[in-house]
Amino acid sequence: MAKDTANFTCSDCGATSTKWSGRCDACGAWNTITEDKPIATSHGSKSLTGRRGQQIVLTDLSTLDPEPPRTEAGVGELDRVLGGGLVKASALLLGGDPGIGKSTLLLQAAARFARNGLKVIYISGEESTSQVQMRARRLGLESSPVRLASETNLRDILTTMEAERPDLAIIDSIQTMFVDTVDSAPGSVSQVRASAHELTSFAKKQGIATIMVGHVTKEGAIAGPRVVEHMVDTVLYFEGERGHQFRILRAVKNRFGPSDEIGVFEMTGRGLAEVKNPSAHFLSERGAPTPGSVVFAGIEGTRPMLCEIQALVAPSPTSQPRRSVVGWDGGRLAMILAVLESRCGIAFAGLDVYLNVAGGLRITEPGADLAVAAALISAREDAALPADCAIFGEISLSGGLRPVVQTENRLKEAQKLGFSTAILPPMPKRAAAPDMTLRQVQDVAGFVNDIFGPRERKG
Repeated sequence: MAKDTANFTCSDCGATSTKWSGRCDACGAWNTITEDKPIATSHGSKSLTGRRGQQIVLTDLSTLDPEPPRTEAGVGELDRVLGGGLVKASALLLGGDPGIGKSTLLLQAAARFARNGLKVIYISGEESTSQVQMRARRLGLESSPVRLASETNLRDILTTMEAERPDLAIIDSIQTMFVDTVDSAPGSVSQVRASAHELTSFAKKQGIATIMVGHVTKEGAIAGPRVVEHMVDTVLYFEGERGHQFRILRAVKNRFGPSDEIGVFEMTGRGLAEVKNPSAHFLSERGAPTPGSVVFAGIEGTRPMLCEIQALVAPSPTSQPRRSVVGWDGGRLAMILAVLESRCGIAFAGLDVYLNVAGGLRITEPGADLAVAAALISAREDAALPADCAIFGEISLSGGLRPVVQTENRLKEAQKLGFSTAILPPMPKRAAAPDMTLRQVQDVAGFVNDIFGPRERKG
């Protein structure tokens, strides 16, 4: 009988190799390689094709199956991200930074679902039941019919779920669970993969919706093998800055709804409160017009959202200017700076550049390019833009401006909040914004001349 070959897996990216090394060749992370022992089977080395199995039932694409039933939590922001509510027998994975409020969000959601008639159990592998009860009293949820337990043995958890037959089970967290048939420590790649597989399979067979909490790495990705994200039906990220009161629940995968939707919450003394008008909240602390401050009209999922982009440009005291970005892609900032220097003659050499998206929001769409360029030029030229002006548009490497999706929704949201002017790329047809002044610009060079006028370049 051939000897089993040990495999080694990176806990950050999931890459495998046949030998151990201190540094992962795939992602470059250090000290993340762990031994991944194969799971023994009762069939030895025999091929599965030599054993006769049960024939599966096939169907065709024209078969109409009813849509899976959903249960709304009663929290509009959470139901929006889930695609309309919680689907029966679905498996969800929720990730987020430590202390960002994952357990608070799930405890509030569990209480809402329980009050709506679902049987809910909350199993914590990180806290005792008394700690969860203390949080429930602080949130005013102590009277909610949620069943609690503190356990890490997955065999006992599945046995309890089979006996209790809940509608929703919350596992906090998947990294603390262990399967007694896997010879490795809790939190290892093998344990996380096996625990997620067992929970997902059990949820499908028993019709129990299951929410699993996952830890994240320092890069912001969910720790463990990436195959876990492929197993589950929905992957959610809970984002935010500890210095801000806003929290963003973002869907990056959803088999039962949109995969790019977000929900906005505000952290208060009584827990998380949903924010029904995020644009007004993100712009609530915006004062008089200042250089480097620009309002971007963006789209997050199906929702138009306005936020403030702030830029600061200052002489660098070192030979290597600093580029600091919060809430946006640093590589995209480097591209915008290169376009401004190459196509418009505006150099940022010898200048430190700081860019921030106010409110702790993270922007991923390229439609923010023009707003970022406007903030950078405004900060460099020390010229403030009008307070009632919203900007959006994508910049190409040639310096041209490309139209973005859902232009009318962006304009309607800006008009609703009192903005009277919008700067945007050329549109193939007139957008429905009769009470707004639309300034359409062809390229970045035309935008600089039209908005800031012929100015003497610095540097």
